[in-house]
Amino acid sequence: MQVSVENTSALERKMTVAVPAERVDNEVKSRLRSMAPKVKLAGFRPGKVPFKLVEKRYGQQVRGEVIGELVSSTFYEAVEQEKLRPAGMPKIETTRADAGQDLEFTAIFEVYPEFEVQGVEDIVVERPVAEITEADVDAMIDKLRQQRVQWQETDRPAQDGDQVTVDFEGRIEGEVFEGGSGEDMSVILGSGRMIEGFEEALVGAKAGDTVTAELSFPEDYHKEELAGKPVTFTLQVKKVEQPVLPELDDAFAASFGIEEGGMEAFRKDVRENMQRELDAALKAQLKKQVMDGLLEKNPFEVPQAMIQAEAGRIAEQMNEQMRMQGGQVPETMAFKAEQFLDEGRRRVALGLILAELIQHNELKADSQRVRAEVEKIAAAYDEPEEVVKWYYGKPDRLGEIESMVLEDQVVDWVLERAQVTDKPMSFSDVVESRKS
Repeated sequence: MQVSVENTSALERKMTVAVPAERVDNEVKSRLRSMAPKVKLAGFRPGKVPFKLVEKRYGQQVRGEVIGELVSSTFYEAVEQEKLRPAGMPKIETTRADAGQDLEFTAIFEVYPEFEVQGVEDIVVERPVAEITEADVDAMIDKLRQQRVQWQETDRPAQDGDQVTVDFEGRIEGEVFEGGSGEDMSVILGSGRMIEGFEEALVGAKAGDTVTAELSFPEDYHKEELAGKPVTFTLQVKKVEQPVLPELDDAFAASFGIEEGGMEAFRKDVRENMQRELDAALKAQLKKQVMDGLLEKNPFEVPQAMIQAEAGRIAEQMNEQMRMQGGQVPETMAFKAEQFLDEGRRRVALGLILAELIQHNELKADSQRVRAEVEKIAAAYDEPEEVVKWYYGKPDRLGEIESMVLEDQVVDWVLERAQVTDKPMSFSDVVESRKS
């Protein structure tokens, strides 16, 4: 077998393979002989059909099958011979397959980039440091309290924080526009959910009032036909409701599943949940800085086939989430791989960098950390012991946890060598930065 390889770009290779005609012919004849005893042909007893007739009847078909299988098998033989690492499926074209001639085909494919991870010591990381204060707990409880707000109708003028129910009609150049009118719309004043000036116009209004508001749609409004245009809204105020917050008592705690201990136990539970959220946010921030640093210090070309495949996986995950939330996803609304090419490239590049670090430094998932991670996941279930057994019951399930732990170990390995300084932050800043 003759093999030649041409570098058509930094990562793309064009490989030409020639398979001796003798190898092809021998395989064809071998298959024809093995099938001859089973061939049935009129005028001949089973198994007595002359080989020449078998060859004439089935030779082309068998040759086609043999060529297809040889192209596939010799491609991988050639790749191994040339010590190449294909990334993605090759584009194969058979250029010669006539009987009596060497079989020849070309394969175009990308290879994995070859590199050594550099610059770990130059990565700069600001490690966020934060603690949960009593004021943070108070703020969180107040947020939970706001979520349980009830509305009580009032005769007084509307003020910020009130919920106002209106019928509305909007006109642009004297004409009502599509979607510009409606009934019984509830607006919470001060929430900032409406265009600028809409909520402010209702401050001071009472049930039965008619309010006219001369406004303008934002320049970046999501409907292009309305963006930046002046609009006149006529608002018929039907109802003004003031917020009534629940008392911070044992009943409030019980509404969150705290059956014993009242507000003291509830406050402890809130703090514990906040601590878990904070720990996750701190870990995520550290990890992102490490990954960003590794990417910055190690620029290299990434195989397009791998980027496309990863972008496709991301798109499918997003579509699956949409299906879980609302059923069938219309084709016009479905996510496409092209929307995630940048994220696909980032993930592939990081995967290659992490794999190189793991292999070069012979890192392995710490069994104790794996067990701790499994037990942490299992703790959220009614029968944690069964969940632990489930994970350890099959290698592929446990492998997902091992991959997560190994990734965390790589982050730790980098942090031991990078330039790390502590950065004091508040709980809210840490959590908000993770959301953004």
